[in-house]
Amino acid sequence: MEIQRMAEKPEKQTLIFRGERVTWISPGTLKDLLELKAKHPEAPLISGNTSLGPAMKSQGHFYPILLSPARISELSMVSKTSDGLTIGAGCSLAQVKDILAERVSELPEEKTQTYRALLKHLRSLAGQQIRNMASLGGHIISRHCYSDLNPILAVGNATLNLISEEGTRQIPLNEHFLAGLASVDLKPEEILESVYIPHSQKWEFVSAFRQAQCQQNALADVNAGMRVVLKEGTDTIKDLSIAYGGVGAATVSAQKSCQQLVGRPWNELMLEEACRLLLEEVSLPGWAPGGKVEFKRTLVVSFFFKFYLEVLQELKKLVNHHYPEISDQFLSALEDFPITGSQGVQRYQRVDSHQSLQDPVGRPIMHLSGLKHATGEAIFCDDIPMVDRELFMVLVTSTRAHAKIISVDLSEALDLPGVIDVITAEDIPGTNGTEDDKLMAVDEVLCVGHIICAVVAETELQAKSATEKIKITYEDLEPVIITINDAIKHNSFLCPEKKLEQGNVEEAFEKVDQIVEGEVHVGGQEHFYMETQRVLVIPKAEDKELDIYVSTQDPAHVQKTVSSTLNIPINRITCHVKRVGGGFGGKVGRPAVFGAIAAVGAIKTGHPIRLVLDRKDDMLITGGRHPLFGKYKVGFMNNGRIKALDIECFVNGGCMLDDSELVTEFLILKLENAYKIRNLRFRGRACMTNLPSNTAFRGFGFPQGTLITESCITAVAAKCGLLPEKVRLEKNMYKTVDKTIYKQAFSPETLIRCWNECLDKSSFHSRRMQVEEFNKKNYWKKKGMAIIPMKFSVGFAATSYHQAAALVHIYTDGSVLVTHGGNELGQGIHTKMLQVASRELNIPMSSLHICETSTATVPNTIATAASIGSDVNGRAVQNACQILLKRLEPIIKKNPEGTWEDWIEAAFEQRISLSATGYFRGYKAFMDWEKGEGDPFPYYVYGAACSEVEVDCLTGAHKKIRTDIVMDACCSLNPAIDIGQVEGSFIQGMGLYTTEELKYSPEGVLYSRGPDEYKIPTIADVPEEFNVSLLPSSQTPPTIYSSKGLGESGMFLGSSVFFAITDAVAAARRERDTVEDFTVRSPATPEWVRMACADRFTEMVWNYWLFY
Repeated sequence: MEIQRMAEKPEKQTLIFRGERVTWISPGTLKDLLELKAKHPEAPLISGNTSLGPAMKSQGHFYPILLSPARISELSMVSKTSDGLTIGAGCSLAQVKDILAERVSELPEEKTQTYRALLKHLRSLAGQQIRNMASLGGHIISRHCYSDLNPILAVGNATLNLISEEGTRQIPLNEHFLAGLASVDLKPEEILESVYIPHSQKWEFVSAFRQAQCQQNALADVNAGMRVVLKEGTDTIKDLSIAYGGVGAATVSAQKSCQQLVGRPWNELMLEEACRLLLEEVSLPGWAPGGKVEFKRTLVVSFFFKFYLEVLQELKKLVNHHYPEISDQFLSALEDFPITGSQGVQRYQRVDSHQSLQDPVGRPIMHLSGLKHATGEAIFCDDIPMVDRELFMVLVTSTRAHAKIISVDLSEALDLPGVIDVITAEDIPGTNGTEDDKLMAVDEVLCVGHIICAVVAETELQAKSATEKIKITYEDLEPVIITINDAIKHNSFLCPEKKLEQGNVEEAFEKVDQIVEGEVHVGGQEHFYMETQRVLVIPKAEDKELDIYVSTQDPAHVQKTVSSTLNIPINRITCHVKRVGGGFGGKVGRPAVFGAIAAVGAIKTGHPIRLVLDRKDDMLITGGRHPLFGKYKVGFMNNGRIKALDIECFVNGGCMLDDSELVTEFLILKLENAYKIRNLRFRGRACMTNLPSNTAFRGFGFPQGTLITESCITAVAAKCGLLPEKVRLEKNMYKTVDKTIYKQAFSPETLIRCWNECLDKSSFHSRRMQVEEFNKKNYWKKKGMAIIPMKFSVGFAATSYHQAAALVHIYTDGSVLVTHGGNELGQGIHTKMLQVASRELNIPMSSLHICETSTATVPNTIATAASIGSDVNGRAVQNACQILLKRLEPIIKKNPEGTWEDWIEAAFEQRISLSATGYFRGYKAFMDWEKGEGDPFPYYVYGAACSEVEVDCLTGAHKKIRTDIVMDACCSLNPAIDIGQVEGSFIQGMGLYTTEELKYSPEGVLYSRGPDEYKIPTIADVPEEFNVSLLPSSQTPPTIYSSKGLGESGMFLGSSVFFAITDAVAAARRERDTVEDFTVRSPATPEWVRMACADRFTEMVWNYWLFY
């Protein structure tokens, strides 16, 4: 990089940074900037780079020259006048927010209507980090169709002040500018200097509206700016402006509708006419970008209704008579859900007062890497510095869902500078995966994202450029199966049906009072680990040895896969895992594929290979949670007692088997949840589709399947006119020692305790009455409440997975190095293992250290999954420490007053081994599917969660008011970490059930690739009050110190938010006399909620479609 300086005054110097492809110029004066813009008219101005940067990365936009106006003071100037406010285009959105807030505090309310509307959106636009960087000018000039500010600025009559070498001029920020018409656009040599926003006047009203998938960091589905001026002292419309975002290729102004409404009184007749006109003018075609057409059209009129009410309310402040009255039931429609912080109480059992202060077990010890995570000092796989002669690998994947590969032309790619090779299946010296799951496609591709080959180049940029030059010719094959319904239609399944049955279901159906049948749909879920898939393979100089640094939950599986791929012994391959930036099941199987392909490249080229997937490729190539379609038939008595339940489930497994058969088995085994129903039939099939193979995910089928069971309970309660919680506990929950559907005995005592504690701690019954009272008084806002029980089975259903090993070294200075077979995924397993070693060796945790997980120190490990990582590895660490203490026993007895260091020195002198391998041979799990019985799980985790929400029936938005969780932890190893796991899994489950939505095209292309389109919960989505209690249990599972694994169990409790939302929706539908049942569909997105709250506006939209 070259830095070139010009000019005499240092602060005014123009700085030029020259790179290989791009020149970055940072002028010090406005004059210099205008000269540069005249010289390079196509060069964009970059301030926060929040819009141009992502476009350059994801859309391939390239600009050889970039201009940075960051040091131009004139672009950050603010001017206050008697008639308006001028804000510099270089001000960040965070600064704009502060400027507007200050002006609102200085002026009378009637003059700040536009400012307050802008402030409303600035509180939720993107996130705080984006607002700190993004500039006002960049936001406006980008003219994104989803812009939150442009519709308000347009209706508020804002003016853009432009400047160039030729001088200054002003243009209105109106619909013509936002549409990009050349006659009112910036000239190439012009820049936006500032924005003028006039004050509002008396009898002028401005409002802003937006609805997005979640409150923050989400583009609006629809947003709007609305302004009306009434003739003084009357309700007659003098001027009206309405602009919408998200409903077209640019911000859309409803000019025709507004013109026709001028002169009309602001009343109910005007409202009806306005809705009709807006639906005609703002007409989204069925193929509109982003879809959600009916929902968006409903928001168009719902927003105007809110505006109508807001103006009426403002008019009442001006004159207390003459204007139409607003029903008290409608007032809640005027209130938006504020973004508030979360607070709560965490309860856990204190350690025994006689426990040594040095003994950390049971104490809330902070995650040992927690501060490093927070400060960015924690080292992950891709933080390893570049090694000598390292090359970068980029994967080439299929663009077709189902096709035959006719040819692959690599010639152009290989001719590019820096490109070393292209790795194909022909380069694999061993096996190309399995018959079912190929590492690289050979003759046929089965999904979009199927790996075909991989480019190896000197840099990442060179490798990515080369992938675009590889020409693949396909011949499309039929059928292309995308959905579960497609698979059922084509009888496309990955494995035989799994089935459990008890009692006589058909006979029981004949003896019940009522029968209800229904369907449940549960969408898939992306793992969205913070660290994407990545691997660094370093070949050694001899014997085909490899060091592999990989982000995985199962390094032994990576090791075995690389061994078979390269046809070399496992003992030549060492996998290293320092820490993993989140896994959730997504790093159990898939990392082996990337490790093996990178290893082939390393062996062929003789160079170290680094393979790092970006977020979009990670989401494209790797599968996630299995989507589910379930059908149920439930027979019950009028008192709510269920006598028969028949559930048939289908999961979308994708194009390869992967873990789909196991997920189906676990789903069926766990379907009964907390309920004793005498006559049951559970069936499950894994569908084969042309999507990337779905895989393990936290909860492993339980979060999807049990939603069906709980939906059955809710449906039964509705038909019987009973509260769901009464049907759950009093009529159907396990009460005494019993056996599950698969004949495994258990005691539900702790389950009942969790339920009752949750009822008590949440003040459920009194709050339920308050919810009902609220709903009676409010038409457009509804509250909902739900309490959900849980019986979660922990562990693998295979005996071989219940084992672990550890290696403990004591060094001559007394320090101890602990190694075990578990992997640190952020869940705190290393912290817990050091707590175990500290107790067993009776030394402080500060004397202990864990370096990494390595297949060279602990071989043949099992995956860190199924919530048993601490259970099995803790016992192995304990065993190793006990072996060492046994060796030290004679020395300690001889010198009981000695220090730890004295004992270790003496042991070394006496040639006593200070290294020990610990081993744990765990639970003997088995399941006989032919007989439908077994003991597949070592123990259960019980819990209950109560959630309360408030739903805006006009927009589909919801607010999480409060959540109370009671979780059975038995004897927690570390309450701080365990509560963190419960909270984290609950929030991830809440995302599954409310906001996280995977969208595919009919051709199998994933649309929702990345955080712009796929919405995981943010801090703003955490319940306002969030309480977690760990319940000490009298039951003692066969685990380390009778602790329990809580990593997955909280996931399903997130459904308490889902059922609270459906409770609120049901209340809205009852009030509107919409009696027909509605299909339970997860996630309960704002779109689903809004359309389920059927009302006059949804009816307008549906009727419009019927007639037009």
